[in-house]
Amino acid sequence: MLIAAADPLAFNFYTFITTIVVCLVVVVVLGLVVWPKILKGLDERDAKILHEIESAEAARASAMAKQKEFEHKLAAALEESDRMLREARAAAIRLGDEIRAKNESELADRARRAGEEIENARRTAVAELEAHASSLAIAIAGHILEREIAPADQKRLVEQSLAAMNTPNR
Repeated sequence: MLIAAADPLAFNFYTFITTIVVCLVVVVVLGLVVWPKILKGLDERDAKILHEIESAEAARASAMAKQKEFEHKLAAALEESDRMLREARAAAIRLGDEIRAKNESELADRARRAGEEIENARRTAVAELEAHASSLAIAIAGHILEREIAPADQKRLVEQSLAAMNTPNR
């Protein structure tokens, strides 16, 4: 058994060589067994990180492309909706104008027909009034003459009187 020296700082050659040999064995074992596994894990980790970065860049580029496509589609949809609104407004205005023109035409037609009906009613009333006035005049004339005029003569006299009224005086 070795007895430790009283001076802890004293140099011991055997301990020095053993320490060097153990360090060399540890470095060789670590270099042959552990470091390749560690380096392989670090390389795999680097490759994985690079792959994830590339995937993230590809996803970002895809997202940007989809965003641009969406913005393009949105702009196209806005243009289409504006066009449809303009067309709908134009159609509504055109339909309103057509309805207004149709209503005005119908109103003018009704006014014309009403005027014609009024004129026909006036003519009929005037004819009836003239006929009645003629009948009264003949009846009064008949009373004056104290004789009754036959109905056929009465009709003839009415027609002659109306004809005389309708012809202008010369």
